[in-house]
Amino acid sequence: MDLWIILSYISLAFNVYSYLLVGYVLMSWVPAVQDSAIGRFLKTVCEPYLGIFRKFIPPIGMIDISPIVAIFLLNFIKNGLFIVIQKIYFMF
Repeated sequence: MDLWIILSYISLAFNVYSYLLVGYVLMSWVPAVQDSAIGRFLKTVCEPYLGIFRKFIPPIGMIDISPIVAIFLLNFIKNGLFIVIQKIYFMF
């Protein structure tokens, strides 16, 4: 399997999860959506990851910046994973 195919699948997975996080954050502005099936699904998928950041980053007034930090770290992990996979691939 080609390296670029592997990296594109990994990138797709990280991007989809980032979009799910953005959708979950936007969903918090409309309380009726939180009780829908999509809202419950997004809460189940996103809340464990965001909960890690909410322990350490308190809201500033009414603004919760933990999703911003969570998405930034997710992209940082994705880029680091790309570097590690490329190094391992080119080593052999």
